[in-house]
Amino acid sequence: MIREEEQLGIVRTDDALRMAEEAGLDLVEVAPTADPPVCRIMDYGKFKYEQSKREKESRKGSKHSELREVRMRVKIDEHDIDFKARTARKLLAEGDKVKVSVMFRAREITHPEIGRELLDKFYEKIRDVSTLERNPAMEGRMMSIIVTPGVKRERPPAGAGARSERPAVEAASSAAVGGN
Repeated sequence: MIREEEQLGIVRTDDALRMAEEAGLDLVEVAPTADPPVCRIMDYGKFKYEQSKREKESRKGSKHSELREVRMRVKIDEHDIDFKARTARKLLAEGDKVKVSVMFRAREITHPEIGRELLDKFYEKIRDVSTLERNPAMEGRMMSIIVTPGVKRERPPAGAGARSERPAVEAASSAAVGGN
């Protein structure tokens, strides 16, 4: 009778198959490239079932983020920009990345700065709930940015607060030294 987690050492293949069959289990090759190959006697169906349960459990906590798109034209009205910004806010709240695109038609393509200004204006409307992942870039007849949910906290430059106080501290210490 085979006990769990017992190593049997090097066994001939036909003997290992016979032992697995007697135990009512399967002989599973674990490391075929090893010399000699490593096998395990186990219930393969139960193993696969438990493995799929573990994978399913690990996927449960993570949300699959999609890339959603909001499209605009160059000649869009202010109210329509606000409406598109609300749509983008909803998508970001659901945890999706949002690609904001401006479509150019005909001669509009000769003025990409208008599209860039429009994307900047749009990003300002959703800046409080998003982070800019990709700056404005042309893709054929479209200019787009990609924003992700969440806001990066901007830290002050390293030592910015300490620099303003340091001269005052040095001045006070030098006055104390000079007074003695």
